[in-house]
Amino acid sequence: MSLSESRLRANPPSFSNAEFRTALGMFATGVTIVTARTQKGELVGLTANSFNSVSLDPPLVLWSLSRAAASLPAFRAGSHYAINVLGADQQTLALRFASKNVDRFADVAFEDGAGGAPILAGAAASFECFNRSRYEEGDHVIFVGEVERCTRREGASPLLYHGGKFYAEHPL
Repeated sequence: MSLSESRLRANPPSFSNAEFRTALGMFATGVTIVTARTQKGELVGLTANSFNSVSLDPPLVLWSLSRAAASLPAFRAGSHYAINVLGADQQTLALRFASKNVDRFADVAFEDGAGGAPILAGAAASFECFNRSRYEEGDHVIFVGEVERCTRREGASPLLYHGGKFYAEHPL
């Protein structure tokens, strides 16, 4: 086999899943809650830190969701979702939307955004997205959203996640 033939595929990983997860945790990210409304009107939402900008023209963002997530069918089928970037004062909300077997929207203030997707009160920023495309890769689905509206809370400090911990204070 020639050198060029051997490079047509990635080499098998030289690390465990746990080592990979720990290494990924060294990348500090913001924290979001992605929300939507099902075709039956039910609210869905989850905490995610897999959020990224894609394009300014057209305005595109992406996020990813595990194929094992119970909410996957709702996000796959829906026309719209909202990505709510959390502020430093919203750690409790991040934990709630990351929990299982709780009513995530109980006593949570929000307004309906594009396509009915909930826009959470107090978010540092919100992106109201048309569900433009989906790509299945590995054990996740990557969602690309076309941003129809965005807002931001002036002066909001971000909630960050690094090494398995939330950070709300940001020393310079």
